[in-house]
Amino acid sequence: MASDTTVLLDDKKVIRAWALFDWANSAYSLVISTAIFPIYYIAMSPDHLNILGLEVSNSALYSISISFSYLLIAMIAPILGGIADYGDKRLYFLKIFTTIGAFSCIGLYFFNGIPTVWLGTIAFIISTVGFAGSLIFYDAFLPSIASEENYDKVSAKGYAFGYVGSVILLVFILLMSQKPTLFGMAEDSSLPYRVGFVLVGIWWFSFAQYSFSQLPKDKGGKLAKGIVRHGYNELKDVFGQLKNQKNLKRFLISFFFYSAGVQTVIYLATVFAEKELNFESAELILTVLILQIVAIFGAFLFARVSKRRGSKKALIIMICIWIAICIAAYFTHTKAFFFGIAFFVGLVLGGIQSSSRASYSKLLAKNEDDLNSYFSFYDVLFYLSVVFGTFAFGLIDNITNNLRYSVLILALFFVISLFYLSKVKIAHDDPTD
Repeated sequence: MASDTTVLLDDKKVIRAWALFDWANSAYSLVISTAIFPIYYIAMSPDHLNILGLEVSNSALYSISISFSYLLIAMIAPILGGIADYGDKRLYFLKIFTTIGAFSCIGLYFFNGIPTVWLGTIAFIISTVGFAGSLIFYDAFLPSIASEENYDKVSAKGYAFGYVGSVILLVFILLMSQKPTLFGMAEDSSLPYRVGFVLVGIWWFSFAQYSFSQLPKDKGGKLAKGIVRHGYNELKDVFGQLKNQKNLKRFLISFFFYSAGVQTVIYLATVFAEKELNFESAELILTVLILQIVAIFGAFLFARVSKRRGSKKALIIMICIWIAICIAAYFTHTKAFFFGIAFFVGLVLGGIQSSSRASYSKLLAKNEDDLNSYFSFYDVLFYLSVVFGTFAFGLIDNITNNLRYSVLILALFFVISLFYLSKVKIAHDDPTD
């Protein structure tokens, strides 16, 4: 029952509530991280800014702001893991970071041109920290609510809920931006987009309340002394244990590199299309919309591939597609070709995230006491991969003034990840592994 501190595994109501949190926060991931805010940021900021005497392009600054956001969350993630372990505060901190993220997102309403660039940048950083921080505790619920044989299915359900929910809100914001007079707004105004940012925050915060009401409740333990040190010590312990867990170590190295590539594409694909291919805002939003719809089917497609052929083979197939996507993006010069690339991005976008989470859960030892530690390590590695990928992308962009070279670096990341993944064996996976 929802009022208990524990729930039965594979309880449909609890799983639906867990998946609905993806419905809630994926609006941020789609509208702010991918579809609208990157375009809006480039349009509302000068082409170059002077930062501490250095000339930085607005696209590079945007990349670096993402890097900084994830660096912050990577630094505090061990503390959060320690808090979750000592006081069993998963749900409490899921609520805290959701609130921080949602209300900072609402604050983006006040970013309205060059004079408010830093306000928009800071609000974006804080909301990104809120979004990323909430995922530490959200991901850690998976082994507590689903049996191992259902990890792939439940994980895919979460991502599918997220894609559907976020697409609904994106369509509404797209309509509002293209037909502002229908909503009492002036043509050629930034107001529809800024109202859209407010709607994302409200959507995220409101739908999350149902998830909070149904997920396993905290046990109410008190926070112990030395909790900060404990979190970092747990991270250190997990790192030390990886020496004797070759499969897990190889998987995590692979995960680091393909996550660096995937997340950089998510955050910066629209920036690439706008700067290199001169896409209009409406065209970019439509591209992302198509991508998201395809991603819904992609998540379930690769869940089936994973079930029939094994998680490892499913990931290998997807990484190979990602390599092809990056190489194709480097050579693309037409909008039609970019639309084709977007289709394949959507096909593997949800699948690789869903399969990653499920594969990691399979590789973990069944030790409930260590789950928070291992998921904290997983999340810290994920956040550092975003820092690594977006910073490398922005650095090469600023040095070369050519985003195509930045895309080639992402292809290299996927090649490295494929090498390490080929050496991984996953228990209860394809028997030929």
